[in-house]
Amino acid sequence: MWWVYVLRCQDGTFYTGIAKDVGQRVAAHAAGRGARYTRGRGPLTLWWSDGPFAHGEALRIERRVKRLSHQEKCALGGSPHE
Repeated sequence: MWWVYVLRCQDGTFYTGIAKDVGQRVAAHAAGRGARYTRGRGPLTLWWSDGPFAHGEALRIERRVKRLSHQEKCALGGSPHE
């Protein structure tokens, strides 16, 4: 089963991905072993996650979330404080 997650980077941008273990994946991002996009943009905050889903459904939801505007991603959750 897979989870969809959104990280908020220190510069205010967002990164969206899928993982079987979100906590472990966030730790990998924080350690610089995650996506290239998140390297050097820490500290990272887990902004939103949802699941579990089958792999195909998680990919579809990830694609939908990536298409959201910055403002729509801000409204997903997390803390309004940066």
